[in-house]
Amino acid sequence: MAGWLALMLIVAIAGRETARELNVFQIMEVRSVIGFLMLYPLVRINGGFAAMKTSRPLQHIGRNLIHYAAQLGWFFSLTLIPLGQVVSIEFTMPIWTAILAASFLGERMTVWKISAIVLGVVGVIVIVRPATGNVNPGQLIALGAAVGFGISVAMMKSLTRTESTLAIIFWMLVIQAAAGFFPSLYVWRWPSAYAFGWIVVLAFCGTFSHYCMARAMLHADATVVLPMDFLRVPLTAIAGWLIYSEPLDAFTLLGAALILTGNLLNLRASNPVPARAGT
Repeated sequence: MAGWLALMLIVAIAGRETARELNVFQIMEVRSVIGFLMLYPLVRINGGFAAMKTSRPLQHIGRNLIHYAAQLGWFFSLTLIPLGQVVSIEFTMPIWTAILAASFLGERMTVWKISAIVLGVVGVIVIVRPATGNVNPGQLIALGAAVGFGISVAMMKSLTRTESTLAIIFWMLVIQAAAGFFPSLYVWRWPSAYAFGWIVVLAFCGTFSHYCMARAMLHADATVVLPMDFLRVPLTAIAGWLIYSEPLDAFTLLGAALILTGNLLNLRASNPVPARAGT
């Protein structure tokens, strides 16, 4: 999990640095191509392209187009608002996933899930503060990206019932590379060595952060691993303060605390109580 936290922190910084020079469509396209090259050895040793066949192409296409749009919004929001705000709003994703899972996958809504949703919505309101009339478009874009990620996760959960993890990642890279091919050509400009270096970092960290998460899941329960991901909020806010001199806004910290409290309550309630000996 230390690897996951470090790599995801670098992803946020690399995304901002790359977006200073390149359009987000081009960033996404190059990232997808490099990610595919990194994934290919795993595809090859697991049966090659023949093993990547799917019986649910429409679900893959729908899920990845939504995920692609959410990623575009996330990268774009990095250039508009502080890093801490982006990540704080991103953590509303479990809220939208819970709503969609209950609506379309038949999962049961509990008091704890409803409490998490309420706290998450209040937390977003505290961060965005619409009553002040100074809502930053970047905040709305980040919120839209979080909703898109939530939809994507719910659809991915449905896909895992019939598809392998490798196939899901394979089709994600293929579909997103195809979706961004023509838009990236329209805005294409050859990156400088500085920008290209950050894109490589972005692709590497974005790919192997998920490997670190999977390894962490192998060695510990999800209820131990996932709460550690909440450290991304303060760590990213501190990185924004140290690298970009972004102020640590009290409203962002309070809103993030409400969002994370809701997620922790939901996660704690989802952990079954161990049975006592003899029962």
